[in-house]
Amino acid sequence: MAARKCSSGIILLLLLAAGTSSAMAQLSTGFYSHSCPGVYDAVRSAMKAAIAREQRMGASILRLFFHDCFVQGCDASLLLDDTASFQGEKMARPNNGSVRGFEVIDDVKSAVDKVCPGVVSCADILAIAARDSVVILGGPNWDVKLGRRDSTTASFSGANNNIPPPTSGLSNLTSLFAAQGLSQKDMVALSGAHTIGQARCTNFRAHVYNDTNIDGAFARTRQSACPRTSGSGDNNLAPLDLQTPTVFENNYYKNLVCKKGLLHSDQELFNGGSTDAQVQSYVSSQSAFFADFVTGMIKMGDITPLTGSNGEIRKNCRRIN
Repeated sequence: MAARKCSSGIILLLLLAAGTSSAMAQLSTGFYSHSCPGVYDAVRSAMKAAIAREQRMGASILRLFFHDCFVQGCDASLLLDDTASFQGEKMARPNNGSVRGFEVIDDVKSAVDKVCPGVVSCADILAIAARDSVVILGGPNWDVKLGRRDSTTASFSGANNNIPPPTSGLSNLTSLFAAQGLSQKDMVALSGAHTIGQARCTNFRAHVYNDTNIDGAFARTRQSACPRTSGSGDNNLAPLDLQTPTVFENNYYKNLVCKKGLLHSDQELFNGGSTDAQVQSYVSSQSAFFADFVTGMIKMGDITPLTGSNGEIRKNCRRIN
């Protein structure tokens, strides 16, 4: 395969990640065909408005879905606020000061409830919104399986332990995805969600200062807005995809081949290991990436859903009824 020429040009801006497991229950693409056929238009319209206000929001909603699904399955547990007697997942290490877009999901819920009040779960709203975020930013479309209900519990410890940290090596990434029923192939494809979005300095500092599997000029550029000292500039942002952080395509993988992955966990996918060939295949074929990403997203959406009489349809996505 011909070597790809690595360019040194840098443009600025945006974030994300993605994940999966199995336990399909009775989800179906036609679940709301009769009870709420207008759900798709309502979600799409609200998401278009949110992304028009801030393009980064598409990546944030996609990441919200991933972080929700990796803890207790896709049950909207991440959307629950803490109360005096209830500890949710928002303040767990991978989420605190990092996950965002809750107010957008509130707006989407409001739009859906105007069409068919009390019918569509917050978990399903998040699943549709994640798909629409990808499509609006130029990525592939797919039919979302629906029929999830919302949990009445959350897991702070699950959020701390199940979501792959940005310091993960290939083995840890593979095992954390496997714990959710996702293969290594799914993991590499779903990591392509980082073709949109931004990351905080605190999550890429160690990679740009300490790792050797990184392009020197790229590392220096990222260092300029991320001081070496912890606690200084921790929330400064940098784009996960160097070229087009608000367009969903395959540049993320092209950057990995050039040693320009922003996170340690990103670059681990192309670092002389078992996933190098898959990364190269996505560099060669965006359509192959899109197809595998869709497969991974559908599998992730199948992680242990609550269906039937389990869970509830929340009136407010932030609290239990």
